[in-house]
Amino acid sequence: TQENQTSGYTFILLGFSEYPEFQVTLFLVFLAIYIVTVLGNLGMIAIIKINPKLHTPMYFFLSHLSFVDFCYSTVVTPKLLENLVVADRTISFTGCIMHVFFACIFVVTETFMLAVMAYDRFVAVCNPLLYTVVMSQKLCSMLVAASYCWGIVCSLTLTYFLLELSFRGNNIINNFVCEHAAIVAVSCSDSYVSQKIILVSATFNEISSLMIVLTSYVFIFITVMKMHSTGGRQKAFSTCASHLTAITIFHGTILFLYCVPNSKSSWLLVKVASVFYTVIIPMLNPLIYSLRNKEVKETVKKLVNYKLFCCIL
Repeated sequence: TQENQTSGYTFILLGFSEYPEFQVTLFLVFLAIYIVTVLGNLGMIAIIKINPKLHTPMYFFLSHLSFVDFCYSTVVTPKLLENLVVADRTISFTGCIMHVFFACIFVVTETFMLAVMAYDRFVAVCNPLLYTVVMSQKLCSMLVAASYCWGIVCSLTLTYFLLELSFRGNNIINNFVCEHAAIVAVSCSDSYVSQKIILVSATFNEISSLMIVLTSYVFIFITVMKMHSTGGRQKAFSTCASHLTAITIFHGTILFLYCVPNSKSSWLLVKVASVFYTVIIPMLNPLIYSLRNKEVKETVKKLVNYKLFCCIL
């Protein structure tokens, strides 16, 4: 059966094995990044839960973005760290497919979570008086649920077509993570359908989410330019600055990955870009939102002061 055949397949993740002298350094760097990512994202979720002032639609979406970043980083980084310290870089077929399945869920979910947050900023800036009415708890929950559901649908579709492919006994993947295109590339069966599915899916997700983001920010920009007070403009721009920064880094990296030619000389670029959006971006998001956010910084200060007070007592 197909299940019995696939159980014998293994994949070898080359990772950064061509740079043996940097293995320990890379391990320490990625470990530090992962610790900051976990603390930053779980900390952001805790801060939003603790402070009643942050119980608003914007922070509701931000807490889910932090959760997605934490999950995504936890799917990818531990395997990356393991491959930097062990000689055996193999991963089972099941393990590789599960890797792709969960990574795809969280990437697609984050893509649309950022789009949902753009819509939230559009309502907040363009219709401030109706903001609490439009962005009701029900709508917010539906938008978040839709992002997760679409991520699961895309992931199930891509995984199904991966399971239809045939492989040899050992398959070398020139990356540190089981990535859909890399798995398709080592298949020994016709991968035309799988390649088209990933191309259509990725193109649709990228274009549709960017259209939501760009449309929202065009209306935001027009509204802000019509404001008479400089203070009002600055406030409107400051509420959007963190989100725009996060979107630029996330989509910029993904679009860069699409543009890199699939040649041997470009594999290092692909790996570096992959590291950026799988390892570094989940760390950057909570930092971007916390450093530019007055309420979050105030909550952190109160928590630190409270802990210091408890320690003194």
